[in-house]
Amino acid sequence: TAEELSTTADQFNIDVDDLKSPLDEEERSRIQVEENYTLIILDIPTIEERKGREYFYTIPFGIIFTDKYIFTVCLVDSPVLTVFMDGRVRDFYTYKRTRFIYQMLYRNATMFRQYLKIIDKKSDEVEKKLHISQRNQELIEMLDLEKSLVYFTTSLRGNEVVLEKLMRNTSIPRYEDDEDVIIENKQAIEMAKIYSDILSGTMDAFASVISNNLNIAMKFLSVITIVLTVPTIVTSALGMNVAGIPFANNPYGFWIV
Repeated sequence: TAEELSTTADQFNIDVDDLKSPLDEEERSRIQVEENYTLIILDIPTIEERKGREYFYTIPFGIIFTDKYIFTVCLVDSPVLTVFMDGRVRDFYTYKRTRFIYQMLYRNATMFRQYLKIIDKKSDEVEKKLHISQRNQELIEMLDLEKSLVYFTTSLRGNEVVLEKLMRNTSIPRYEDDEDVIIENKQAIEMAKIYSDILSGTMDAFASVISNNLNIAMKFLSVITIVLTVPTIVTSALGMNVAGIPFANNPYGFWIV
């Protein structure tokens, strides 16, 4: 809330604009070093349910650390911190501030990979439905998944730049295992690229199939139109007001024609 931001800024001498930055959905990933604190903004994956369907997208997640404290700022109750609060992370100590920060960054990268696997499974399920019937609903679902992969890829590349800057910052100590976060993030980028290429190829393939089915249907309708044209010509000719119409005097002439 505005009150929380104001109180925190005044009590710990942090610029209130830096506290507000992660609350902007369009805020880019970056690292900013100030006199008495450092601000790190990364994108984290999240899921939102709309009309009974899950949508994957990314939002900013801010980490501000001073000599004594660490603050995290996010628009939602971030699942990045849930594993720490539940005690599911080994060797987790809040007094090891920089270690804790790298553990959060590593958790974020692993979350991207988990969500990417979910997207891949969902795309496989939708693809199976499309093999049975090419409906608009499944095509829209595929499009939404493709959009999610674009968001993930863009966010992961932005996070990569921040992580590399963080690694080069000699004023922030780190442990030997902290470099694993870079490896995990790169693996997530590769996964997102592979899944995006596969999904894009699948969409193109089904677009070709749908186009081919439309051509077959149009060919069939064209044949039907040509067949129906012949009796139409005969009926039109016999309907003219002229003499000598065949079967004109036959009581069954109409049915014969």
